[in-house]
Amino acid sequence: MHHGAKYPDLAGQKVLVTGGATGIGAAIVAAFRAQGAEVGFLDIDDKAGGLLAAENGAKFRVCDVCDVRALCSVIDDLSERLGGIDILVNNVANDERHDAASLGWDAWRRNLSVNLDPVMFASQRALQVMKSRGAGSIVNLSSINAILAPEDLAAYNTAKAGIIALTKTLARAWGQFGVRVNAVSPGWVVTERQLALWLSADAERDWMKQVALKRRIVPGDVARLVLFLSSNESSAITGQNFVIDGGRI
Repeated sequence: MHHGAKYPDLAGQKVLVTGGATGIGAAIVAAFRAQGAEVGFLDIDDKAGGLLAAENGAKFRVCDVCDVRALCSVIDDLSERLGGIDILVNNVANDERHDAASLGWDAWRRNLSVNLDPVMFASQRALQVMKSRGAGSIVNLSSINAILAPEDLAAYNTAKAGIIALTKTLARAWGQFGVRVNAVSPGWVVTERQLALWLSADAERDWMKQVALKRRIVPGDVARLVLFLSSNESSAITGQNFVIDGGRI
């Protein structure tokens, strides 16, 4: 993957990524490692996470983020292994499709527990470490679906909209500690999961009609934006939501 610009200040930084084993998360882990950062990541996919960690030297822990106590415990462990947390990337998500009219309570809660809850509680845990270090950057992955609201993603859309609001709230609350909080809202990013489940040739043709840039958005595009928002080059930026969708919105 092409990692683009070099940010000298990211070398040696302690980075934690949730949902880092595959797709966008894996690209973010690889991008930070290419910058010389020390990276820890967590994911429910033991096999993919183990392979990625072996490949680039990042530290990996298996974690079901729906279990908040387990999530906090794993964050504490990775923080200790890294020697702190300077940067947190809240990437973990699951965009399973569902019918809003028949969506049950259990499915609703499951969706929010993977897509929204970890952003709050991972950020809260990381804040305690960042405060002691005098600064930090948190980057939350939202989605343009928070704005477009496709009909088969009611819970996911709600969670992603909540992430934007939470980002602004935490930026205001935690700026006093030198902690910046920003969001990134990708469009349709071409990952192996999207290709396997939803991104058919017809769907991609329809998407290309709606964007200004007639090219795919790939995980590396998102990772490079995350690097910028984590570096000192964006030190005056907080509470913002950055759309990266080729001009769809």
